[in-house]
Amino acid sequence: MGQPKQTSSVTPLRAMSRAVCFTAFGSLLLGQTPAFAQSASLQSATSRAVSSENNRATAGAASEAGFDDESDGLTTPAANSAATTADDAQRPAIPDAQSGDDITGSILDEDIRRLNTREAPIDETLPRRKAAESASTAETPGIPIGTFVLRPSVTQSINTETTKDGNTREQRAFLETDAAATLTSDWGLHQLTVTSEGAWQKNISGEGEEQPSFKINSDLRLDLPDDTVAHLTAGYNFYREDTDDPDAIADAAQQSDVQEFTAGASVQRDFGILRGTTALALSRSIYSDATLSNGTTVTLSDRNQTTGTLRGRVGYELSPALIPFIEATIGRTIYDETRDSAGYERSGHSYGAKAGVEVDLGEKLKGEVGVGYAMADFEDNRLSSIDTATLDASLLWSPIRGTDVNFDLQTSIQPSTTAGESGYVSHALTTTVTHQLRDNLVGTMIGGVIWRDYPTDSSINDELVYTAATGLTWNINRYLDLTSTLGYELTTRKDGDDSQQFRAGVGLKLKR
Repeated sequence: MGQPKQTSSVTPLRAMSRAVCFTAFGSLLLGQTPAFAQSASLQSATSRAVSSENNRATAGAASEAGFDDESDGLTTPAANSAATTADDAQRPAIPDAQSGDDITGSILDEDIRRLNTREAPIDETLPRRKAAESASTAETPGIPIGTFVLRPSVTQSINTETTKDGNTREQRAFLETDAAATLTSDWGLHQLTVTSEGAWQKNISGEGEEQPSFKINSDLRLDLPDDTVAHLTAGYNFYREDTDDPDAIADAAQQSDVQEFTAGASVQRDFGILRGTTALALSRSIYSDATLSNGTTVTLSDRNQTTGTLRGRVGYELSPALIPFIEATIGRTIYDETRDSAGYERSGHSYGAKAGVEVDLGEKLKGEVGVGYAMADFEDNRLSSIDTATLDASLLWSPIRGTDVNFDLQTSIQPSTTAGESGYVSHALTTTVTHQLRDNLVGTMIGGVIWRDYPTDSSINDELVYTAATGLTWNINRYLDLTSTLGYELTTRKDGDDSQQFRAGVGLKLKR
């Protein structure tokens, strides 16, 4: 089971775990890219920024110690989500769902969205950017509900997708409906934010697996005395595993549906020039059966797992703009079944440490860079430990008014469920450029590469995944956007056929 795809047919990329892997061009654009400076305000209370994975994640320093599917660190996709959300105070806020950041409507896969939006684990949230003066790009007023404000949106798009693996070619056209909502409290002290989004697809021609997804996350920020901020988080994520995932079932007509439950807590406190953070994340992943092309099913309950991750960070404030830090993480993953279907004990531990620096030069440049070391070991002595030096960076740069450049580099260990394989090291680089062409027109370009570096004693060869995408969003008025996207993905392998995917689509987004 779970043999990595080498020569089998590639199905459409889809919402997979908060892992930053096998991404489709389109997801990048749909992702929460940095909002253009004149139309998107940054929501500091829910700074959840990718990655997920994915990410489906997207991937970061908040959870570098558990097991993960190409997300930010070594945790599972669910653990990664819990850890990163719990550290809200340490990351840049995501653009508000109604402020124009959803530049491509809903036609793209979430795995790239997470790759593009991994939250930078910085100890300062990004300041709110000035909203555009133009009414067409201003944030929608939302719907008042007591002491809360609800901002919902619905996007309907029509898309075409072509995948090619060697001599095998598949093409489909499909409709996709996306619904999203953000509920934010309007309290004088503390803040509760609940975000949700879901996608439903319906093929109208051709062949290809439909990719439903849904997730909801909540973050309660507690403003405590003595310069202390705490976060309590919880979340749920549903998605269908991507056929391009190395652990996907080869030749399956429908991959496994995955459910992830997360919970987390973090506390950050300033001690004069010192800043300390402690965060705990818990996650639970449940896999359904996969259906083969002949109608039979494959039970994947041996992948069900629970992960806990503990992280600590200490920063020294040389100045408000420069904060060196050191960080350590430790994680534990326990599978429901002691041995998987191939007889391997996959439960294990993970460890990570790094040092780096946080930079805050206002709206021009903000983020962090860190170098360190990560390791994952397993209870089965037949599975060799994986360790690697890590280099992580997450920077948001605004060279001129109306232009944002988001640079994201991640190193993570990705365990495998393939018999005899421990996993591999993932190196993921993504760059996103968002530019406001006019008051009501925003263009985005995204490029990324993922290197899956397998151990020298592995029977699987390294892979490289290249993605490129571009998109336009036209704000017809405050409540309606027209979106368009175009993208391409190429996966190269030393052995086996290369895979390609092309996707294009247009959509309308109604928001309130």
